[in-house]
Amino acid sequence: MHHAGRGKTVRRRDRNQYIFAPAGRHRDRNHGFGKALAGVLTLLIAGLLITNFIVSNQVRLEKVNLTILNLPADLEQYSILHLSDLHGAELGEKQKAIRTALGNTRYSCVIMTGDMLGDNGDVQPVLDLIALMPEGTPKYYIPGDTDGPFLDDRAHGTLSIYQNWAEKLTAAGVILLDRPVSETRGKGTIWFVPEEVYTLNLERMRDVYSGQLAEMTRRATAQDADDAARRRVLEYEMTRLDALAETKALFQPEHIQIVLTHTPLTEDYVRDMVTWGEKEDFYSMRYAGLILAGHYNGGQWRIPLKGAAYVPELGWFPEDRLVQGLSYLEGIPQYISPGLGSDPHYQHQPGRIFNSPTITLITLTRKATR
Repeated sequence: MHHAGRGKTVRRRDRNQYIFAPAGRHRDRNHGFGKALAGVLTLLIAGLLITNFIVSNQVRLEKVNLTILNLPADLEQYSILHLSDLHGAELGEKQKAIRTALGNTRYSCVIMTGDMLGDNGDVQPVLDLIALMPEGTPKYYIPGDTDGPFLDDRAHGTLSIYQNWAEKLTAAGVILLDRPVSETRGKGTIWFVPEEVYTLNLERMRDVYSGQLAEMTRRATAQDADDAARRRVLEYEMTRLDALAETKALFQPEHIQIVLTHTPLTEDYVRDMVTWGEKEDFYSMRYAGLILAGHYNGGQWRIPLKGAAYVPELGWFPEDRLVQGLSYLEGIPQYISPGLGSDPHYQHQPGRIFNSPTITLITLTRKATR
């Protein structure tokens, strides 16, 4: 009886081991599936990171053919290299990635629509960029919101009216655009106009500056170095107002006006400017042939096939035409540069994600383009 009981006990134990064995094998299969899934996810994440690194560090040259129906024949194929929002980025040694993207590209002029400087006005990355370009090619610059103004009305060790970074840009041959500047080719004239000067009330500003100069003259005995710097800037501004008044009379309806603005213009703003502009006043956005802007860096973080994820001024998933590329406002084309660097205003979106740094070659033509 004793031995028989032991046999039954053994068989029961064997049966119990057999009963629980399938559950153990099931757990092994789950564990294997989990490891496989983790491996796939790891590979997917690694692939996304590598793809993003390549996309966001390789400078892209975008080519845009723009039809302007009244373009003078002598301006046919006039080309603009448009750059914006470098934010002091160094895209390879001495901007090698930009040099690679440009290759042997030829262009008639260079337009920089602001926010090109690095922290604390670091201008060296911009100077390295300019060094890639032919010396004789006109280069125009308007400041962005992180650049600050060209002018420095504080005592700063020299008699220059410019900020240190602006002084270095002018020494490198860059034209700091605070008034319209024109180029003429044969019978064709093209103007580059800072947007803000369209709405500048010359007489009112002249009264303001004159009053400030008069006040400084009355207390001349108490002038210090800052006062002297302020006077130099005010005198410069008075000269600029006179130049603007003279320039306005030079505009003709057949001239091409390229409007430069750092922050893109809105449909409502352009509509108001066109509606209230006098037909006889050719110095007007009514006669603009193209608006060039920057500011948004293409949204900084982009979702493939979707567009910008979030733009502080525009919210979540804004229409791409508001952020980058070519669109039309009251029939006037506006091109918004996708930019080159990353903007600190995107506080929670550092760097560029799935967003290639971009330079743009815009070629003007009278021919219809697709």
